[in-house]
Amino acid sequence: MHLSELPPVLAGRFGDPESASPDPGRKNAAVAVVLRPPVADAPLGSCDALVIQRAQSRRDPWSGQMALPGGRLDPADPGLVDAAVRETMEETAVDLIANGALLGRIEAMRPLGVRIPTISIWPFAFRVDAGTAARVASAEVASVHWFPVDALRDPANRGTYSWTHGGVVRPFPCIRLDGRVIWGLTYRILTRLFEAVSPAEL
Repeated sequence: MHLSELPPVLAGRFGDPESASPDPGRKNAAVAVVLRPPVADAPLGSCDALVIQRAQSRRDPWSGQMALPGGRLDPADPGLVDAAVRETMEETAVDLIANGALLGRIEAMRPLGVRIPTISIWPFAFRVDAGTAARVASAEVASVHWFPVDALRDPANRGTYSWTHGGVVRPFPCIRLDGRVIWGLTYRILTRLFEAVSPAEL
């Protein structure tokens, strides 16, 4: 499946981006799945996906984890898509308006962990121009990475991550690439995207 074919697939599976509306009574955040093709309209599997490593912080429930660029919906944001665009620019210096295009959205995630705030997280998929560079642009980000979509999907890179809290160890499915571990919310979002299209269409 080429990137130009992805918008109707995502809309059919998860709804139009405009249908994303903040959950009342909860905090809301938006993240961006940023896809960088080698040429203008490449197959999804040939793209790179932008992933950040969050900086270590006691105030951050996702401290140190691999994540997608994004953050809380600000009262000044016109909508959830705007929050994803703003946060991506603030964290990675990638301009999703000038150098990209919105492809669609993925279903909202509502984490239930005891250490996680009551929050709804809305993922949006974007295409950026071939050759788009990203950099650490915020103290909240430790590093930025472009991972090949094919490698993110490869079963050989799947495994289990053991998370320990309060003396209790819990296993979570994960992706291991270049010495990094992608698990939890980011793993769930990427998996939902890959499940939206069949393997043969990537």
